[in-house]
Amino acid sequence: MAVSGEQNIRGIDIDKLAKGFADEEIIFKKFCTITPTSAREIRWYQKTAGFLDSTDTTGITASQIANVAPLALPVVVEQSWTRNTSYIRKYFVESPIISDEDIRDSDIDIIATNIRDLTRAVARQVDSRIYNVISEDQTAVNITTTPTMAAWDVAGSADPIRDILSGSKLIRNQGYEINDLVLLISPTDYANLMGWLISTKGASIPSFASDKIESGVLMKLLTARIVVSNNTVADNALLFVPQRACTWKTFVPITARSIEEVGIGTKIRVWEEGEAILTDPKAVCLITNTVT
Repeated sequence: MAVSGEQNIRGIDIDKLAKGFADEEIIFKKFCTITPTSAREIRWYQKTAGFLDSTDTTGITASQIANVAPLALPVVVEQSWTRNTSYIRKYFVESPIISDEDIRDSDIDIIATNIRDLTRAVARQVDSRIYNVISEDQTAVNITTTPTMAAWDVAGSADPIRDILSGSKLIRNQGYEINDLVLLISPTDYANLMGWLISTKGASIPSFASDKIESGVLMKLLTARIVVSNNTVADNALLFVPQRACTWKTFVPITARSIEEVGIGTKIRVWEEGEAILTDPKAVCLITNTVT
């Protein structure tokens, strides 16, 4: 007759998936235009001007184009381009050799878990690269930038709505549509934004605040989709036009391969090759000083 301890052992349902760490969504690439490239050196061009009637780009003013006198010669104006060169980056990782014995009798599906997590490790680094390219490593050079009125965790003087509108205006001033922007923020900035909307402005917009208290989720604010990720940098909110600001050039798509050492074991190797290119820097605005 089986004792109670043996019955408990028979009742164990072993979970084949290793647990213990939350999965961070790998999402930034979907906001890029994705195109293939057949070479590791990428030559690309940026237009100097949008409308060809600006003295800072062409030396021509709008008044020289409009209302031209009869028989007068047209003003001469042409577009110019800046040539740029980017180089493919390789993201590469592998597991140690996993023994045949571990593969055969381990409670955890070691091969499946390693393939999944190594693939996510590569994808996470690609995500980081895309974020740093779009934000110019959080130091604006070509992208537009605006400081906050006050850090979003300063309840009395903060105004995230005004800050987002200021960033949207800078992007719109460059001729880009702003009806579907993306706002990338850190969990810290998201918590401060939600706290400001509910606690500070809740009395002004009680129905909105009540809804957020109930749902706990803010997906869109003004014309911007709110995207929260640990791959962002706190103290900065990144506002940009998706599928316009950045292009991901794919040289080798993300690939996973198993390498078998006969009679010994198997190792997993994962890699991807590509590069993010900031094609439209003026479609981006870095909102700085969001945290005290």
